Amino acid sequence: MPKTPPTLAAGPHPRNRHRARYDFQRLTKSCPALARFVEPHPDGGVTIDFSDPVAVTTLNRALLIHHYGLVWWDIPPGFLCPPVPGRADYLHHAADLLGNGIESAIPRGQAVKVLDIGVGANCIYPIIGVREYDWRFVGADISTVAVNAARKIVSANPMLAGKVECRLQPSPTAIFDGVVKSSDLFDLSICNPPFHSSATEAAAGTLRKLRNLGDGGKVGKPVLNFGGQGNELWCEGGEAAFVRRMIAESARRPEQVLWFTTLVSKRGSLPAICHALKNVKAAEVRTIAMAQGQKNSRLVAWTFLGPDEHRAWRARRWLATAPGKCRASSGA
Repeated sequence: MPKTPPTLAAGPHPRNRHRARYDFQRLTKSCPALARFVEPHPDGGVTIDFSDPVAVTTLNRALLIHHYGLVWWDIPPGFLCPPVPGRADYLHHAADLLGNGIESAIPRGQAVKVLDIGVGANCIYPIIGVREYDWRFVGADISTVAVNAARKIVSANPMLAGKVECRLQPSPTAIFDGVVKSSDLFDLSICNPPFHSSATEAAAGTLRKLRNLGDGGKVGKPVLNFGGQGNELWCEGGEAAFVRRMIAESARRPEQVLWFTTLVSKRGSLPAICHALKNVKAAEVRTIAMAQGQKNSRLVAWTFLGPDEHRAWRARRWLATAPGKCRASSGA
């Protein structure tokens, strides 16, 4: 099984719009509601209280309006409000996979179809992917509330119209089964799996995060600053078990997805994941390191198709598309 060594991450992806500090002056102009959360930073400039879930949600709304062209965005109380910069990094690295490491070969346009496993109520990945690459998305989730919330975001924003479909996963233990139709072909699948193994571990992780944020007296009673329902934060066996299930199901549809990918938060999960990929005889596996501030993670990608099949896929799905529908990109 050919394997590419991890790429060293020196920071956010070069195409990530969020490489610099947040420009709160411009963000508050695009989203005036953010202004009441902006406060002086101890080291100079301004910031928000990242331990405040309402402030974090409002910042996300401002980022999505200002940088990604939305006119409305919100999530139900308690649902995951993921950091936008990290999600953007994942998609840009995934785009590099489709371009085979050549930036000018990254495909843009609606001929590219992406499956988002666990789209959540926030619909972040489809929003970024539509804005940056004009891709189409299918977002799947086991939560009816999350699917309906994501559909509401899509219907409220004209830029997403006709480009994002949300499907309910009927089985809480299935990943591709039940949402991928026999006629579906996806150029890419993406996933941000639940990485804790229990509710207790998730709560402990929240407590550590709040301490890292310098949350002072609030650390005695953890508050999910980025939110998250149980299924978004933990599953039995943690992320390693979840990804192993994903790998097993991917092997049952090897020709329906060009690149399967997932975020892996814990380095300790990699041995079990790599062993599972070896067992299903993936044709190629890549591990791409990513870094956002003090947080390090990695994108694991695998394919069951060989080089000739990859070339045929690109020619059939992207290069043969009518002009203006799918084209190579020189960067977003």
